[in-house]
Amino acid sequence: MLDFTSALYLGLRHPSGSLRPWSQFTLGVPAALAAPPEAEQVAQDLATIQGCERGVLGSSTLHLFWDVFGMLSRHRVAIYVDAGTYPIARWGAERAAGRGALVREFAHHDADALGREFQHDRQRGLRPVVLTDGFCPVCGKPAPLAAYLDAVRARGGGMVVDDTQALGIFGPSPAPDAPYGRGGGGMLPRLDLNGPDVLAISSLAKAFGAPVAILSGSKEIVKEFELKSETRMHCSPPSRPAIRAAQHALEVNREHGDALRLRLASLVRSFRQRATQAGFRCGENRFPLQTIFSPSDAAAIELHQHLLRRGIRTVLHQGHGGRALQLSFLISARHTAAEIDLATSLLAEIRPAVFGLGVFGL
Repeated sequence: MLDFTSALYLGLRHPSGSLRPWSQFTLGVPAALAAPPEAEQVAQDLATIQGCERGVLGSSTLHLFWDVFGMLSRHRVAIYVDAGTYPIARWGAERAAGRGALVREFAHHDADALGREFQHDRQRGLRPVVLTDGFCPVCGKPAPLAAYLDAVRARGGGMVVDDTQALGIFGPSPAPDAPYGRGGGGMLPRLDLNGPDVLAISSLAKAFGAPVAILSGSKEIVKEFELKSETRMHCSPPSRPAIRAAQHALEVNREHGDALRLRLASLVRSFRQRATQAGFRCGENRFPLQTIFSPSDAAAIELHQHLLRRGIRTVLHQGHGGRALQLSFLISARHTAAEIDLATSLLAEIRPAVFGLGVFGL
């Protein structure tokens, strides 16, 4: 079975033999009391590639978003959520709403819509906080983070970015030999955004392949988080194997990350070129998640089943806002050119039976 469902974009798997050994899986105490000795250095190394002053690890983004928005709910804030924001980040905002904070949603990647929401609430005297994904893999575009940040800074607010998809993929200084940029720090260094009013929460479970999360920002905000975090008081820190996997991911990223990203970009480019030749219309998205937009839910389901019967696993999912079903291929640096050729050849073969002679978007 040829698998295009894994979001391990750089192909990192961290078998036990590749990790430094550990004598104890977990410390058995809350993170606020003790953390594995290597956790602080891993967090700092991650924050550095993200262009932030400091970081702190968490067991998951859910732990981190839960705490951040629990802390924000104690202040006079209004939280503005980009409509495309990933559910786990939304759960944090919902916690704040449950504690009485004003939470509003605005149109996906629409800075003008955000401005209109600000105007609607201008008499309330609340500090605005924008919540957004750094990069949307569904529409294949980065959020207009600079515009969002300008808008909240003008009102003394801040921005919380879920940069899970971009971490390990994007970075500054894109070039022909580095289409995604260099370093893999995500959208903040890609767009040269930082400051005491910017906070990034990211999982390493995608490109870096480690089941651990990072909160990155200024020294002051990370210190405040460490002092006030409820999950750090009541939950264990990330396990030592998870931290060792993050440590290994950073080592691989330093030595081979840019080469892996270049290989990944080449595979994505090949997929898109061959899909175009097969009769699918391609957009501008170069992200390793490539989506086929079907004319109907039934066609998407049929294409998914055809591919599955031929040994190709893909992801069948719903588009933004409950729109029609879509079929996506998640491409990783572990895929080979031959596997890309096989998948796209099957697409070309199956397409007439499913779609007829029309041309549909990829």
